[in-house]
Amino acid sequence: MTKKLNVGLIGCGFMGKVHSNAYLKLNKFFDVEHEMVMKCICDSNAEKLKTFAEKWGWESTETDWRKMIARDDIDLVDVCTPNNTHHDIVIAAAQAGKIIALEKPLSMDAEDGVPMVEAVEKSGKPNMVWFNYRRVPAAALAKQIIDEGRIGRVFHYRAKYLQDYTISPDVPQGGDALWRLDAKVAGSGVTGDLLAHSIDMATWFIGPIESVCAMTETFIKERVMQGKDKKMPVTIDDACAFLARFENGALGTFESTRYACGRKNQNTFEVNGEKGSVAFDLETAHELEYFDHSDPVSVRGWRTIQTWDSKHPYMKNWWVPGCGIGYEHWHINTLADFVKGLDTGEKTCPDLKDALATQYACDAVLTSAKNKAWETIKKP
Repeated sequence: MTKKLNVGLIGCGFMGKVHSNAYLKLNKFFDVEHEMVMKCICDSNAEKLKTFAEKWGWESTETDWRKMIARDDIDLVDVCTPNNTHHDIVIAAAQAGKIIALEKPLSMDAEDGVPMVEAVEKSGKPNMVWFNYRRVPAAALAKQIIDEGRIGRVFHYRAKYLQDYTISPDVPQGGDALWRLDAKVAGSGVTGDLLAHSIDMATWFIGPIESVCAMTETFIKERVMQGKDKKMPVTIDDACAFLARFENGALGTFESTRYACGRKNQNTFEVNGEKGSVAFDLETAHELEYFDHSDPVSVRGWRTIQTWDSKHPYMKNWWVPGCGIGYEHWHINTLADFVKGLDTGEKTCPDLKDALATQYACDAVLTSAKNKAWETIKKP
């Protein structure tokens, strides 16, 4: 390690913990030229901030993100705040010449995101968005299999992202924990929060989506707003399903909901091609299902590849075969790829422009559901 990279992270919520852990662990498991220095943690809640900094080992604190960004001793700004704050923080960080790491989705909508992309491109500094599911070893292996032509021309892509944590009508909306249920803060519901992951994965595998036809539903129309006694209308999408046509001619189906009772974080994909198929379920994250049509008929069938061997993506950096990795490690894998890109000057992770393409797709999905018609997706 020859270079220190001073990190300033904004946000002490769930993702702030996840990213802090990644900065703590990166240099212990990956050989990269940059040494992560946890220089500053920022949050508007001073009491929460102090406890967080002590627990995770941040050197200093700021309660005003503008002051943190203005500091000369900050190289990289990591944004782990609600979606409605991304625009101002990213533009300020870009204008200050900082490297930027942004939690997904990019923005409230594409209109909100365009100036962000313009700002980072003008700065010329590296930037990335934490689409961490690309870094699950099984998903990365699926990407290799597809890129090697093992399944041939792709005909179908189908994805599901299912959760169940909002089934109860007593779950409130808003506040630090449930801001994702407040459209004024999140921009959208499952489309921006969950399907953004599914769309990013699909386009990473087989290319851009050309058009979509969608439907959405809000099952519980009113919820108590956090900190208030009365119920307020729920304006996010609780569930979304859409059909898709890819630019390469493949057909896609996507479904997401927070009302799939028993599903905590089921994120699946299946890709069917002329020579074979791959399939994945995050609830069994170390396994990739693979079908090779060229196998002899007598042994032809779906095989389960347990992706914990040192030859599988990322696994040489972790444990011995049979010892799987999980959610925290996928973020460390993501950070490792991004930092290696800083070392080599290569683009190794989805950047804000890639996230804008995903945002255009999310916007088209919501517009389609509203208009009950097919929508063509804009391009960045």
